[in-house]
Amino acid sequence: MSSIKLKNLLNHFIIIILIFIIDRVSKVYLLNLHENGIDVDFYIFPFLNVYLAWNTGIGFGLFSTDPNIFYHFLTALIGMINLVLIILLFNLDGIRKYFISMILGGSFGNFFDRIYYFAVPDFVDLHIGNFHWFIFNIADIFITIGVICLILVEIFGKNINKGLNAKNT
Repeated sequence: MSSIKLKNLLNHFIIIILIFIIDRVSKVYLLNLHENGIDVDFYIFPFLNVYLAWNTGIGFGLFSTDPNIFYHFLTALIGMINLVLIILLFNLDGIRKYFISMILGGSFGNFFDRIYYFAVPDFVDLHIGNFHWFIFNIADIFITIGVICLILVEIFGKNINKGLNAKNT
């Protein structure tokens, strides 16, 4: 492995670790507030508040269950998906690596919580009036941005490459 490729991988692992740390710090801060008797339900803007909720499902509370065999199956499946993403990180080139790194950083944050707490603390509550979106956390933000960007690269990246190839011929 060349030193350039190794340095590139190191940069991506730094991104993963930074996202993991940002996610952990935000969750630990709010959990400490909660443990010290401070109500973790406060408004920041008319459309955004912080409300601590425990998620035993996957992203945005989907498939929420009690910690049972289904929960452990989901956790194992998420662990396997993380392994596939790590393999992709080693095999992909270009901007896709950054998006995979974002997804992994967020996924590791939530995976840690699933193993340590048997649930993921979510706390970002976006709403318009009485309509509330799913409550989520910092890790979910990075996972969502990474997935959306990967989809956009797959949709528009091929058209860009076709255009570039046509100009070069």
